[in-house]
Amino acid sequence: MTTVTRGSCLCGEVTYELRGHIGLFQYCHCSRCRKFTGSAHASNLFVQPEQLVWLSGESLVRRFEPQTSKHFATAFCQQCGSSLPWLSKSGKAMVVPAGSLDADPGIRPLQSIHFASRAPWYVSPDALPAYDRLPTKKPDAKSKGKV
Repeated sequence: MTTVTRGSCLCGEVTYELRGHIGLFQYCHCSRCRKFTGSAHASNLFVQPEQLVWLSGESLVRRFEPQTSKHFATAFCQQCGSSLPWLSKSGKAMVVPAGSLDADPGIRPLQSIHFASRAPWYVSPDALPAYDRLPTKKPDAKSKGKV
């Protein structure tokens, strides 16, 4: 049985499927991933290029490749700016932003890479208060969740 996982951009114009086994799921804390995601790290899945099938909107996908990078590139929807799967510069792997998936991929992150270059403001999510929805008031500055 072939596993199929679907993904899409925020506006829904670009859709894709991953067919088969997902090879790896990891967090990357490098500065390029932080810049591209606007977050503390990227959450990336890796599959073979032939496992990704664009279902719609492929013409809306744009790619950015820094000339100085060995592996890194990015792809995004030109309409809504969502991060989308991109082919590594070597052509050997598709890097799939986990946040673009529409359902649980059935795999969990195995590691954090480039952790030594993590953002100086990074705090592990386990060290922060967690709310199921937007809290009704600001956390007390004296509490664990300082503002």
